[in-house]
Amino acid sequence: MSVNDDLRRELEALREGGLLREPEGPVGAELDVCRNDYLGYARRVVSRETVAPLGAGASRLIFGTSPEHLALEAEVADWVGQPAALLFSSGYVANLATVQALVRPGDTVVSDELNHASIIDGCRLCRGRTVVVPHLDREAMETALAMPCEGRRWLITESYFSMDGDSPDLVALRALCDRYDAALIVDEAHALGIFGDSGAGLCRAARIMPDVQMGGFGKAVGSQGAFIAGSAAVIETLWNRARGFVFSTGMSPLLAEFTLANVRAVRRDDPARDRLGSLCRRFAERLDGAPTGFSRGRHGPIFPVVFGGEERALRASRRLRDEGFLTQAIRPPTVASGASRLRVALHADLDEERALMLADSLRRLCLES
Repeated sequence: MSVNDDLRRELEALREGGLLREPEGPVGAELDVCRNDYLGYARRVVSRETVAPLGAGASRLIFGTSPEHLALEAEVADWVGQPAALLFSSGYVANLATVQALVRPGDTVVSDELNHASIIDGCRLCRGRTVVVPHLDREAMETALAMPCEGRRWLITESYFSMDGDSPDLVALRALCDRYDAALIVDEAHALGIFGDSGAGLCRAARIMPDVQMGGFGKAVGSQGAFIAGSAAVIETLWNRARGFVFSTGMSPLLAEFTLANVRAVRRDDPARDRLGSLCRRFAERLDGAPTGFSRGRHGPIFPVVFGGEERALRASRRLRDEGFLTQAIRPPTVASGASRLRVALHADLDEERALMLADSLRRLCLES
C-alpha cells in the first residue's frame, strides 16, 4: 500500500469521526465571530506612500535586523512594562523556541493542562521534566513546585485561555513562584490589547511582572507575528539559543513598520475596548440562564458554548451558518474528547443588534440540546 493510500485511509477515519478539517470558501455576508481580531484592526486597509523593505534578507543574527525591528521591540517592551523584547515570526514559534531555549536538563516545568499546543510542544522538546497540572489548580501547582528539583523551577500559564475564556489568579501565581524560587512564564496572546491599562494585558492589570512574557500581534493588534519580553538576560539568551529565532529569516521590516503603527493605535484605543466590554456584558446577559457550559470565571470576549460530542457541535455550527452566523466547531485535539464546542469571539466592530441576535440563537440551541 502506498503512502497516499495510508494517508487517505487516515483522513477517512478523521471524516467518519467528525474530526476532519477542510478549507472553506471566502466568508460572505455572515456575522463572523470566529476570528481573534478583538478590536477590528485586522480588516483595516493600510495605505502608505513610503514603506520599509519587504524582506529582512537573512536571520537577525546574520544580517536581518532593521530599524523597524528595533522600534517595534522597544515599543512593545514599553507597552507591557518589561526591560526588553524580541520579535518572532509567530506565537507558536515564540513559545516553542523560548521553552526549548530556557529550560535545561534537571529543570522542572509546571504547565497548565489547557496551555496552548505551542507550550506543550516546547515542553516536549526541552530537556527538563514537565509536570502537567489540572486547569487553574493552584494546589496542584504548588505540589509540583515543592517536588525535589536539581535545577530551576518554571511555571507556565496563559493569562487568558482562548478556548474557555477564563484566567488564573496571576497575583497568586507570582507569589507561588516567589515562594519556591520559580520563574513565571505567561502567554498573553489573547489578553494583549483588550485587558489592562492601554490594553497592556492581564499581567499589567494585576500589577505583576512575569519573568518571561509572550505577546502576539495576530489577535487584537490585527497583524502577524509575536514577541517575547523579559529581562535583558532573558532576551540575550533567546537571541543566542532560541532555535526558532536563530535559524529563521527575520520578520519583514515592512510588516514590523505596519505592526508598530497598529500597536501605537491599540494602546490609545480605549473607546474600542469600552465598546467591546459593553458588547460582552450585553451578550452575556442575553445568554443568562442557558446551559452554555461556560467555565467558572469566564470573562471577556470569548464565549465557549460546549455541546460535548463532535457531531453535535458540527450540527450547531451548520445551523448557525444557515442563519447567517459564522462560528466554528472546535473539536479534538484542540479541546478534550467530549468537550467539543462553538467558540464565539466578539469584536468591537460587530453590529450589536446582529450580535445579540446570535446570542438568542445560541440560547435556543442550548435549550434544545
